[in-house]
Amino acid sequence: MRISILLTLIVFQFSYSQKITKDISLSKTIDETSGLEIVDDQFITHNDSGGDPKLYYLDKKGKIVFERTLEGVKNNDWEDITKDDEFLYVANMGNNFDTRKNLSIVKTPIDPSSSKVELIEFNYPEQVKFTTAYSQSQYDAEALISIDDYLIILTKNKLKKITEIYTLPKIAGKYEAKKIGSLNTQSIITGGDYDPNTKLLALTGTLKFNEYYILKIENFDLESKKDYKIDMYEIPIGKTQVEAIKIVDSKTFWITSEDESSSSSARLMKIKL
Repeated sequence: MRISILLTLIVFQFSYSQKITKDISLSKTIDETSGLEIVDDQFITHNDSGGDPKLYYLDKKGKIVFERTLEGVKNNDWEDITKDDEFLYVANMGNNFDTRKNLSIVKTPIDPSSSKVELIEFNYPEQVKFTTAYSQSQYDAEALISIDDYLIILTKNKLKKITEIYTLPKIAGKYEAKKIGSLNTQSIITGGDYDPNTKLLALTGTLKFNEYYILKIENFDLESKKDYKIDMYEIPIGKTQVEAIKIVDSKTFWITSEDESSSSSARLMKIKL
């Protein structure tokens, strides 16, 4: 596959008609839910920094029905999860102060009975400084998607308020992530999902960590240079940290938010635009 540099047309369409149609309180066990997938009508989530190296399977009411431990790996800072036809990929790439030198993607079969775990280890070749202020970090990342033979990292560049796009192969090993472009999101990206059938890229993001948005980019691919329009929708839930999104269709999404002082628990929500 030929990968070209991605460009962005800076056109934002703000909309305010969106509604939360389901709002489910989650167990305190997953109060720092930071990724979301769906397999066989079950939600899969995980905690972020310092949590157990576990995937939590939820039923449609948000109840934990199965806990899957990924043996031999550590949850340094798990920030997202994605899948293809055979595997789940967990993004162990949270990097708030640009200090980490052990970034990785944890690869495991979708089959929950399998204990096989592999690591796709990586670094950002452009990074030369390994400490920075939280508000200026450029090599933190909380969004991971799968497109064909590639894993795509969308960074949480807090300094420039953009997201830079890196690719990795899906084969275990050590790699330099390949930068292929950026999107001028004018916000800090906290989660992502991609629908290969419609080529819809959906991101969650924030401006100042007191409100969160869904960003929609249609006809997103890696094969041609093009401009992208970004449609931006405020999530009507107030100051609650949103770090995961799952596409249902072009106007419907599942999201999760962490348990914070402004809420009584972590939440699983369906939003209609």
